[in-house]
Amino acid sequence: MNLNLTNKNALVCGSTQGIGKAVALELAEMGANLTLVARNEVRLKAALADLDTSKGQQHDYLCADFSNPEVLEGNLSAYLANGKAIHILVNNTGGPPGGPIEKAGINEFRAAFEMHLICNHILATAVKDGMQKAGYGRIINVISTSVKQPLNGLGVSNTIRGAVANWAKTMANELGGYGITVNNVLPGATNTLRLQSIVENKAKKQDKSIDVVADAMKSAVPAGRFAEASEIANAIAFLASPAAAYINGVNLPVDGGRTKSL
Repeated sequence: MNLNLTNKNALVCGSTQGIGKAVALELAEMGANLTLVARNEVRLKAALADLDTSKGQQHDYLCADFSNPEVLEGNLSAYLANGKAIHILVNNTGGPPGGPIEKAGINEFRAAFEMHLICNHILATAVKDGMQKAGYGRIINVISTSVKQPLNGLGVSNTIRGAVANWAKTMANELGGYGITVNNVLPGATNTLRLQSIVENKAKKQDKSIDVVADAMKSAVPAGRFAEASEIANAIAFLASPAAAYINGVNLPVDGGRTKSL
């Protein structure tokens, strides 16, 4: 099985912590040159120092705030102005705040739509020509199991994640003939700072201990536990590899079996 990413350039968003950083670490171990993308330059530099360079890889970073798509587009255009090709794009950013959909404000939907779908489209549009010329492209979107089964209390997120999934499927249909695949990875409850925050908020609202709330969440997972970020990264890394060349346009849950639909 060919999992070698030597001489491949990967751009990973949200790569200073959680799933994004775990993906960057895994792709670097497989030989890829990494471009880390996040809004905090201090954290970017720290994450950059953790990447494997044993195969002669060259890593760098790009500062961008996904709450401002115009700035992202400008920074990305300047970064790619020298003709550098990106072979692997991992779209990944933090999810919208929780809450019931009936109480969501219009601007919450607008902000989430821009941060997720619009920024994903800016990134994919910027790199797809280089992928086409290289005859190798992997666009992987980290979204949510809510595209298969909406999650309670995440009204805005459920809505926007579904839009991203359909955007990705359409893109997969249009780009597949150029050796470019577009797939979605749907993480379940993953042991990250975001999950910790969700558990803490639930515990506060329900007037229960953090352990009780966490155990209840784990009981809904056949595997009986939360995922580690590295386990989500393993699935993403496989989809980024040459071995996954014929996997295109899928939603892949990595959730320990929690999602009840096929």
